Amino acid sequence: MIKKVLVTGGNGFLGMQLIAQLLNHGATVRATLRSLEQAAAVKQTLAANQVQHLDQLSFIAADLTHDTNWTEAMANIDGVYAVAAPVFVAGASDAALAHEAEAGTLRILKAANLAGVKRVVMTGNWGAIGYSNHDRTRVTTEADWTDPAEPGLSPYEKSKLLAEKAAWQFAAAHPGQPELAVVNPVAMLGQSLNGHVSGSFGLVAGMLDGKHRPLANVPVNVVDVVDVATLHRLAMTQPAAAGHRFIASANGQITLPEIAALIRQQRPALAAKLPTRTLPDWLVKTLAPFSARAKEGRLMLMTNRHTSTAAAQSLGWQPQYTTEATILRTVDQLTK
Repeated sequence: MIKKVLVTGGNGFLGMQLIAQLLNHGATVRATLRSLEQAAAVKQTLAANQVQHLDQLSFIAADLTHDTNWTEAMANIDGVYAVAAPVFVAGASDAALAHEAEAGTLRILKAANLAGVKRVVMTGNWGAIGYSNHDRTRVTTEADWTDPAEPGLSPYEKSKLLAEKAAWQFAAAHPGQPELAVVNPVAMLGQSLNGHVSGSFGLVAGMLDGKHRPLANVPVNVVDVVDVATLHRLAMTQPAAAGHRFIASANGQITLPEIAALIRQQRPALAAKLPTRTLPDWLVKTLAPFSARAKEGRLMLMTNRHTSTAAAQSLGWQPQYTTEATILRTVDQLTK
């Protein structure tokens, strides 16, 4: 029975939503923060959102890049949600990013192993799964892995990929000590409890800055942060989740120009800020050798975004928010 849980990155976009759900479901939660100075603000935010059982929430200072306090963080814990990612320094090399991501993941798993934690649910991402499936006839599933050498793979995506591979290697070497499950969200959007948002918000924020940059005709999958938190809870409590990966995605996909059209239609007050031009695919591919951004765009054009969520549904998960609703909730968050 998972009764007491640790959530890493307790003041983050997903971490806050997850803590709120866990407390509302009666769990006892300990959350890590890089500094305990943030604890009061987290509790105030949760209280403002009518979260229950705040007396069952505690905090501990712990950072993925240091060993300090991880033994104490794991004491008397049944399950760990490994949500936090290391804070990357601007200009750091790809190798440094990957090393910090792997080291942080292994730091959590080793501490959980020593503490006798029953299960760790790790936050991965879809980038570790789908960017090497260029076959338009084959649906992307959790059985897929992105090639770390895939041209156009961003340093962040690569670091998450390598961190997840390190986690599964640890799990294979220490079977059931703890059990491991990984949730792999697509672009995570929605509304924030405390103003902190994910990097995926750049997809929408870049359309609303009034610079009218033309949009590449690339498809994306999105998922609401509330639905990602729900899948994390299920991955911790369902026995069948142990040893598996779970894609979190709303149904279907949407292109960047379609996102702009949706905002224009549903939030007409923002129409003047939105781009109206679309970059032709051939131009994105032509520019790829000369631009990291274009190289990432070319990869997105090549990638099959038809993604299965059958594994998540087998746990009883269904997204509460559609692709369109998630995007509009994101717009409203950005324009508050």
